[in-house]
Amino acid sequence: MLVKTKAIVISSLKFQEKSLIVKCFTLSNGLKSYFVRDAFSTRKASQKIAYFQPLSILEIEAVHKNKGTLENFKEIKTAVPFQSIHTDIVKSTMVMFLSEMLHYSIQEEEKNESLFMFLETALTWLDHHDDISNFHLILLLETTKYLGFYPDISDIDLPYFEMIEGIFTPFHGSTALTDHETTLFKKLIDLKFDNSQKVFHVIERQILLKVLIDYYSFHLDGFKKPKSLDVLKEIFS
Repeated sequence: MLVKTKAIVISSLKFQEKSLIVKCFTLSNGLKSYFVRDAFSTRKASQKIAYFQPLSILEIEAVHKNKGTLENFKEIKTAVPFQSIHTDIVKSTMVMFLSEMLHYSIQEEEKNESLFMFLETALTWLDHHDDISNFHLILLLETTKYLGFYPDISDIDLPYFEMIEGIFTPFHGSTALTDHETTLFKKLIDLKFDNSQKVFHVIERQILLKVLIDYYSFHLDGFKKPKSLDVLKEIFS
């Protein structure tokens, strides 16, 4: 089946000496993995590999056999030509971390157009702005809306956030945030990308990042802490 669709690159893995296995989140079919033969063996290899940087947004034409095996690209071009995401060290580190988070979070091979459109809009915003220190926190929290475990904010005035139930509660149980963590979490819930990025100190961002990773861990089977987390912390320290 020949498919034309937009696709966000989630990960790329070198296979043997010359090839790549690329995992993409597609607009038409959700998560798909593709085999790119001889990605490293031609004169245009660097140009070819550039397509598969973390969270690149592509326009692809591909053959989907839908048999649970690796699919094949027929044509690839850039759908959203980023100006700064892959050249700015802070942004590139951020998208490397976020691509790992999404790699462990988007597990279903099914269409999720609303999540795709959100990610495309968010990444375009990141590419065009410089004040981005809370971007990864806002994106991770907002993504839970599309993954099915966004916090229930109907009782947001209560003092503690219960991580497993995803609710605010008057009691501080073993899986609840502290009052300080809950206060920071409430502040994050109110944030949008265009808000001032200076609402948190470095330490507060690190607390929130740990909270979000723990929250994902509670709600997603097989979730793993990203290897790039330490690099991200170094960039923002």
